[in-house]
Formats: sequence, C-alpha cells, structure tokens
Amino acid sequence: MTKKRLLLTGIAGFVGSHICEGVLKDTDWEIVGLDNLNYASNLARLTDMDIWERERNRVKFVWWDLKTELNEQIIEDIGKVDYVFHLAANSHVDRSIKDPISFLMDNTLGTVNLLEYTRKVSPQKIIIFSTDESFGPTPDKINFKEGTRHNPGNPYAASKASAEDFSIAYTNTYKMPIMITNTMNIYGERQHPEKYIPTIIKKVLNGEQLTVHNGSRFWIHARRVCQALIFLTEKVDEFLDIEDVSKGKFNVVGEVEKTNLELAQFIAKIIGKSLKYKLVDTRECRPGHDKRYGLDGSKLKNLGFRYPLSFEESLTKTVNWYFKGDNKKWL
Repeated sequence: MTKKRLLLTGIAGFVGSHICEGVLKDTDWEIVGLDNLNYASNLARLTDMDIWERERNRVKFVWWDLKTELNEQIIEDIGKVDYVFHLAANSHVDRSIKDPISFLMDNTLGTVNLLEYTRKVSPQKIIIFSTDESFGPTPDKINFKEGTRHNPGNPYAASKASAEDFSIAYTNTYKMPIMITNTMNIYGERQHPEKYIPTIIKKVLNGEQLTVHNGSRFWIHARRVCQALIFLTEKVDEFLDIEDVSKGKFNVVGEVEKTNLELAQFIAKIIGKSLKYKLVDTRECRPGHDKRYGLDGSKLKNLGFRYPLSFEESLTKTVNWYFKGDNKKWL
C-alpha cells in the first residue's frame, strides 16, 4: 500500500518542526517540507530532533517563498501529495504593528498562492492553520465557538483572518476539501527566543526584571497541536460549508487558562529561582494587543480528541528540556 504524503508548509518554523516530529513518530506518512527560511525559520529545529537521523529519509525539503505563485517546476519537485498542512506564516504581533504590509504578503497572499496550488493538484484534505487572534479580544468567562465572526485587533490577526476568509471562499467557489483550525498560545522546545516562555526562562535565570502584562492566555504544547491535526486528518471528514459557518472549523484550545503572571510564577518555581517582575496594563503599553483570548474546545473534545498530559506536566517537561545538554542555545 502506498504511503500517504503530506505537504507541510513552514516546516522549519517552531510549530512546523513539531508537526514534522509528531508525524514522523505517530504515522508512516512521508513529508514534503516547504519553507522560505526567514528569520524565524531554522533547519536545526529538524536536525536537533531525537528522531531525525532515524527517519530523515521520509522528509524531503523544498525551498519556496509563498509570496510567489508556485511554478510548474516547484509543483513537480513537490510531487503528488495526499494532505496539506499550511502553517507557513509570520506570527509576531509587535512586528506586524511595525510592518503590516509584510504580514499581508506572507500570511494572506501566501495562503492564496497555496490555495491556488492545491486547486491544481487536488489533495484529499487541506488544513489551514490559524489563530485565536482572528476573533479578537474575548470577554471574561466567555469562550468563542467555531463560526464566531472575525474581529482582529492587530495587523497579524487581520492577515490570518483574511487567510481564513480566502479559504472559505475557495471552498464555496471551487468545492475544495478544506478545514480551518484556530489554535491558542503554543509553547514547546526549540521556540524562537523572542516568545514569552523563553523570555521568562531567560529573565529568571539571569535575575532580571520581567515585564508582565495583565492579561491571560490558554496555553497548549506544540505536540498537542500535532496530535490534533493528525486526529482531524485520520478521523474527521467535515469540511467548510457555505450553509453552516461552523462546519469544517475546529478550535484547538489550550490545556488551561493562566494569567501571564501565574505562568511566569510557575516557570520560576520549576527553575527554583525567584521572579522579579513589573505588572503593566496591556492596552496602555502594547496597542494592538488583546488582554484575553478564549476559545471553546468542546467540538473537538466531543469528536473524541483528548490531551495525554496535563498542562503542568507538559510545561515542566518543556522548561526542564532547556537545561539538558546544549539546549540552552535555543534561549
């Protein structure tokens, strides 16, 4: 029986590399990894994986910048694919506020070029990976369900919301087998050092003061995200539908909600050092940043998806990983 082949865009990014690792561990699929190797990409994320040397023959890397339409040579180089996971994106809110045009190009135009490619090659399933930020700020004690209207609070969120809308339009127009996942704050090994959890670890280690914004987030490990995508691919056949705005959309929620201060305090406790911090108001000092995001994960849960570890167990393993061998280089 021929093995399934997955096109994974953004394979050298933080989440993309974890998707690659999880697919290699939990399936027999072959992977074609597409990446433009920008500032947030790093092929060492792949070569540093424990499984890499044993399974690298199942991975083919193709360099391409999705701001440009995929030409026939690149399509031939990718070859036949059964599934597409589209993760390639620019994802830093502060950068999007300084340079919104680059996010429009990377996240919106890049997605449209990816959709044009899939329209030509007709894979069995296409998963467009998106964010909770598309929905904008969430009131306290409210969690948005699939199909909630978009209300982006910054250019990054707007670029991802637009990418989602183009995916819906392609489904409505061309009847394509597309799913959209909206995922919450992701953490894990080999994360870019500008992100919040690596920043906390560095500040605590160095005894430096951490600026803590007075918001809260749901957190999910990148491994859980991969497990959710594999679950949707293997177990679920529900695609976007013009008649039902929630159909084909799946919230991949964090294991637990924590305030930014609670998260920092827990990480300091794991490390065994005190936390020096300054609490500030999110909206006053970070225009375009939302105080809270909240998604309802009951739809995926009701389909049978479960997390194998608690948030505390998972985060503890991740923090401790940064102190093994030469892993501190990722800080």
